[in-house]
Amino acid sequence: MDVKAYLNRWAERYRDDLTNDILPFWLSHGLDSEHGGIYTCLDRDGSLMDPTKSVWFQGRFAFIAALAYNEIERRPEWLEAARTTLRFIEQHCFDADGRMYFEVMADGTPLRRRRYVFSECFAVIAMAEYARATGDGEYARKALDLFKRVQRFLATPGLLEPKYLDTFRAQGHSITMILINTASRVRRVIADPALDAQIDRSIGLIRTCFMHPEFEALLETVGPHGEFIDTCNGRTINPGHCIETAWFLMDEARHRGDASLLETALTILDWSWRWGWDELYGGIINFRDCRNLPPQDYSQDMKFWWPQTETVIASLYAYRATGDARYLDMHRRVSEWAYARFPDAQYGEWYGYLHRDGTVAQPAKGNLFKGPFHVPRMMIYGHMLCREIVASLP
Repeated sequence: MDVKAYLNRWAERYRDDLTNDILPFWLSHGLDSEHGGIYTCLDRDGSLMDPTKSVWFQGRFAFIAALAYNEIERRPEWLEAARTTLRFIEQHCFDADGRMYFEVMADGTPLRRRRYVFSECFAVIAMAEYARATGDGEYARKALDLFKRVQRFLATPGLLEPKYLDTFRAQGHSITMILINTASRVRRVIADPALDAQIDRSIGLIRTCFMHPEFEALLETVGPHGEFIDTCNGRTINPGHCIETAWFLMDEARHRGDASLLETALTILDWSWRWGWDELYGGIINFRDCRNLPPQDYSQDMKFWWPQTETVIASLYAYRATGDARYLDMHRRVSEWAYARFPDAQYGEWYGYLHRDGTVAQPAKGNLFKGPFHVPRMMIYGHMLCREIVASLP
């Protein structure tokens, strides 16, 4: 393989798809010019199916628009989209106690809160990236303040509704891993000891609690001290989440120059690829059981869009860090599989939900959980990483 030609080809493909397909689709069909913010419940052709707005995606989209402005091209319409979406967040998406909603109506009327703090985490990274784009120190401070509020919500008993009753104690991988990326994005625009301290805590928990070498797996739910819970939930492996964690850790390892952390990240990636890659049909599968029992989740054998995008990013991070050809082969396999099935040549953007064999399960381009985040993030990071790797080659 001509590595330079391969990576240059993908770098251009990512940039072209981002700027001529993905972002235009959402700016044209999803951006709400009346109320602000972004709609995500769009049918295959971009027509609006439901005006309910995902608060997760207000932060996610504002982050992507600002990130594209910072890393791909300084297009005024992207920065303006980030600005108006952030304004919608600040005006409509916070409850009186400082928590954020999960769903609001088109005009921002609240509909629902959930016990999670993911809406807050995505608003944090949006504020931080917008601050990076504009040099606005006030948004950097807002990002840090909201990050610390998230920490307080998580650390104060009774502020968040527990997932289980007191008869069952457990901790989850999702919030542990997302706080690494959240803190690292804020750290780019403002310094505070709480940011590195949170990353240290999350890394410690991943290494000592969630990584289980006896299964060669990173588990989604474990006991308070990392105990293995021999139930359907306790045995769950989410390969996409694990692979996302791997590249979060590789990014942090590079920041720190930490070879040990890189080794941890590569171990998670290797384990999760073996659990996730479907040797029969290709693609990264949704869920596995660490004892190879039947997974409980109804979508267990489907192929969602986002695990594929996380694998693209992680494989490029791994190749950049190691030069090991097997990671470039990982990138090739997942990219060829995903690009042959997810992009919609007629209406643009990507399908989100495929059956195990790669056929489309439903054609909508968005809902409360799928929208302009994972695919454009893959394209931005993919373009950047391919360019960086090529520049480092002799």
